[in-house]
Amino acid sequence: MHSMVRNLGLMAALCVLAACALPRGAPVYSEVVKTDPEKAAEQNVQIVPVTRDSADMIKGWPVTGWQGHYRWLAVQRGGGSNILRPGDMLNLTIWDNAENSLITGRDERSAQVARVEVEPNGTAFVPYVDQVNVSGLTAPEARRLIQEKMTQLAPSAQVQLDLEEGVGNSVDLVAGVKTPGTYPLPNRNFSILSLISRGGGISESIRNPLVRLIRGGHTYEIPASELLKDSKKNAILRGGDQVVITEDPRFFVALGTTEKEEIVNFNKEAISGLEAVSILGGLIDARANPAGLLVLRQYEAGHVRADDKGPAREYVIFAMDLTSADGLFGAKNFYIQPGDTVLATESVVKPAQALIALFGSAFAITNAFD
Repeated sequence: MHSMVRNLGLMAALCVLAACALPRGAPVYSEVVKTDPEKAAEQNVQIVPVTRDSADMIKGWPVTGWQGHYRWLAVQRGGGSNILRPGDMLNLTIWDNAENSLITGRDERSAQVARVEVEPNGTAFVPYVDQVNVSGLTAPEARRLIQEKMTQLAPSAQVQLDLEEGVGNSVDLVAGVKTPGTYPLPNRNFSILSLISRGGGISESIRNPLVRLIRGGHTYEIPASELLKDSKKNAILRGGDQVVITEDPRFFVALGTTEKEEIVNFNKEAISGLEAVSILGGLIDARANPAGLLVLRQYEAGHVRADDKGPAREYVIFAMDLTSADGLFGAKNFYIQPGDTVLATESVVKPAQALIALFGSAFAITNAFD
């Protein structure tokens, strides 16, 4: 009699527990997606199942917050010698062995003319010769021109020229390396990887480094990993370039039943839906609903369109079913955008199985006391 009373009491307690929801860390799929279409429209929300066909369509939609890919320069090789530019300094040595030379003093065979600056108009002042237009010439070409003009005054004169690169023939390595600073360009084929090497390499403290090149009011960017693996991306630098190495600022947010719930930095230029799940350590077997992976994205109001060339609403939920071939290929071709929220929903069946197991364990315990 007492055993029956205990069983009845335990069953009543378990029924109360069953009537309550088990603790969970994410919504179930039906709570988010299966809403009344009219109600969803009122909330300015669009739900888009991700399939092979829709993934191709979504690729043509506007991107949010960035261009959808990094913009980089084509590699264009230059000549072997630098071209003289305003701000460069010329150190001249003028040799003349003629007696009573106008250039050298008694018992001297050469005269030094140090740090002759190439002026903004492209000319350099050379004593006895006056202004010589050297901008756009290589150092050997400038030497020959100066010597040609000098021999009109001193037929036996010979000129040596040493170039000190100024701002127009230097680049700034601003940050992200061990030794930032201003570096002269040794020639017109000096590449960005050579500059980074001279700066001591990319700082090890930078996670997911992004290489940024600022030139002529335009900014170009490329992930360091892409730059290192593809020689065709090793851009040639120009005077006045500025190079900054920083962390890739793009991220997405992970929530729900994945192994990690955190802010995730992009580790490559493009991340697909399947890759995002892999980066997060996969789905939690005991909790996750593989048919209910959601990506939440907010578009700009100006991106909303009435056709399939853009979102129908400002707020869009992309729903992926990883239990079907169509859904898997769709997730493979669907790309996460910066600022997205990846939400792995809870399974309805698995908590119920846990509750059934809890009932079974409870009855086994009560029967052990009988």
